[in-house]
Amino acid sequence: MRIGILTAGGDCPGLNAVIRSVVHRAVTHHGDEVIGFEDGYKGLLDRRYRPLDLNAVSGILARGGTILGSARLERGRLAEACENAPELARELGIDVLIPIGGEGTLTAARLLSEAGMPVVGVPKTIDNDISATDRTFGFDTAVGVATEAIDRLKTTAESHQRVMVVEVMGRHAGWIALESGMAGGAHGICLPERPFDPADLVKMVEERFARGKKFAVICVAEGAHPAEGTMAYGKGAIDQYGHERFHGIGNALAGELEHRLGKEARPVILGHVQRGGSPTAYDRVLATRFGWHAVEAAHHGEFGRMTALRGTRVEMVPLAEAVTELKTVPQDRMDEAESVF
Repeated sequence: MRIGILTAGGDCPGLNAVIRSVVHRAVTHHGDEVIGFEDGYKGLLDRRYRPLDLNAVSGILARGGTILGSARLERGRLAEACENAPELARELGIDVLIPIGGEGTLTAARLLSEAGMPVVGVPKTIDNDISATDRTFGFDTAVGVATEAIDRLKTTAESHQRVMVVEVMGRHAGWIALESGMAGGAHGICLPERPFDPADLVKMVEERFARGKKFAVICVAEGAHPAEGTMAYGKGAIDQYGHERFHGIGNALAGELEHRLGKEARPVILGHVQRGGSPTAYDRVLATRFGWHAVEAAHHGEFGRMTALRGTRVEMVPLAEAVTELKTVPQDRMDEAESVF
């Protein structure tokens, strides 16, 4: 079997672990040939790829990023790929394509599969917002980075009697903010799933100062937004890939709190630092398991499906199930978080 593999969308700790796992399982157990497309679906369409053997993936398990490169694909080019999906697979000589990515990548994978290309998907996103799987690799690493940042910011916030607003990733799902906020002991958490009122945060900070606690740390997801009419904050434009450009809730909220409290409030935008660096042990193991099962699914002809963690087991689920809706933070998880701050 000739297997093609690509990584698309935002980079994520654990991508290289999947690539390594696919190559090891395919080459050593099945005697397959593996090729890697460069820069995601762009490499697939431009016929840019390179062979991946055991030497090519040596030493990449602990590396962040992706050795294949990643890029987003314009919607027009995706339509072009779908129109010629079976011919493209035959031209490249691949028996299966294994795309590794988030919602956008898996949506493209589903469309290619429906157009006739044999596809087995592998989900990844630090946001943990793919509904068909209990967990995605990269999320544990991102939560760890954000938690460490909150831990560190507490000491400087206390030293200067400041309010620190830590903005983490999470466009439509606040899983990183929820878990890093709980793990780091943040005094407030703002999620995209529930609009917040800055007055509640002001009250919380004032009560802390009244008790002699002269600082506060608030963890806010990038997609969080204030309740209508509570503070000025506008929606961003839509970019060429269909994603909303956010105005920067961390900066806006810090400015609003400083104005209302009359105390120093500073934003800290973690941004892409959450995506970089070496994956945690948990993410390395999960990514390796996903790669192993993707190869096995390909050999069993389970096309149009993707790997998913269900409890402690890795199962194959339809790609359509993966992109039906985003997995957002449910009310009961918000209630749990509220009980500790």
